[in-house]
Amino acid sequence: MKHPATVFNPQQPHILFEGATQFKLGSFDGKAICYDFPKILTYLDAKGKLLFGKNFKIYEDDHELLLKLASYFIQDHKYCKKLDIDTEKGILLSGPVGCGKTTLMRLLPHLVPHKKNYAFIPARNIVFGFNGIGFKLIEDYSDNKAYCFDDLGVEHIGRYYGKDCNVMGEILISRYEVFKQKDILTHITTNLNAEELQEKYGERIRSRMREMFNLVAFGENSRDKRK
Repeated sequence: MKHPATVFNPQQPHILFEGATQFKLGSFDGKAICYDFPKILTYLDAKGKLLFGKNFKIYEDDHELLLKLASYFIQDHKYCKKLDIDTEKGILLSGPVGCGKTTLMRLLPHLVPHKKNYAFIPARNIVFGFNGIGFKLIEDYSDNKAYCFDDLGVEHIGRYYGKDCNVMGEILISRYEVFKQKDILTHITTNLNAEELQEKYGERIRSRMREMFNLVAFGENSRDKRK
């Protein structure tokens, strides 16, 4: 079921409307928004239920991580600096299966509907596409769009006309060039830790990933929200 888009008034960007319900995320002095984190949580909980169903909830265990991610998405540069988050890099969100990585990376852009969102694409779907059309698909991701690649690391090696290819590894190299030359960001969700990413994609790509991403991680013992 498709839900109506979030509505906002450019003159009052701190107020969002979901249907007839108003959510005030903070105060606005005409130049900048001073966000209120508890109000952000209230909005995210409500929007999450609209997007993902009535069983969606914001867990208290995740508040610290959400504070980091929300600060990044609203581009609170001063607070992000305190958190050691670079607002000019993308997000690499890691954590155990079922902890909510995909959900949060779909949800958080709704905090800033006035900003252009990224395309959200499962890594395994990209590899399926490569198996059908080949190396042109890798070139296609050198474009000027922002992307979030979901579940990086679960995809298989691509194969086109008998030739194997680490498709996502090649795309990450392409996205690194886009990042360096055009300041266009890429985001990632993954179940893998840094060592596992290096094992799958190699030190050369892992080194580029350090430049491209802020690593934000759920705790190892984060609950499985699917249960």
